[in-house]
Amino acid sequence: MIVEFVEVRLCETGDKGKSYFLRECFINPEEVSLLREDDVTLARLNAGLLPENLDRRQRFTKIYLNNREVTVVGDPRTVGKKLNIDTRTLLRG
Repeated sequence: MIVEFVEVRLCETGDKGKSYFLRECFINPEEVSLLREDDVTLARLNAGLLPENLDRRQRFTKIYLNNREVTVVGDPRTVGKKLNIDTRTLLRG
C-alpha cells in the first residue's frame, strides 16, 4: 500500500538563494526505517522561508527511507498513523 503525503522540497533559485515548495509524494510504508520531528523545517516556516499557504502552527516529520530522506507536512504521530506504523515502537528504537 502506497501512502500520499505533502513533501517540502528545496528549490535552488540561482542568484536569489534557496526557496521551498510543496508537492505530492507517495511513500511505501515498508521502506520507512525512522520518523523524526523536523525542527529545522519548522524554523524555516517561522522565518518565512516556506510557502505562505502553510499554517504557522504546522509541524513537520522527516521520514527516513531505505535510500533517502523526505520531509513531509504533519507531526510524527499523525504520519505514523497514516503509514499504519506503531510510532511508540518505531520512535523508541
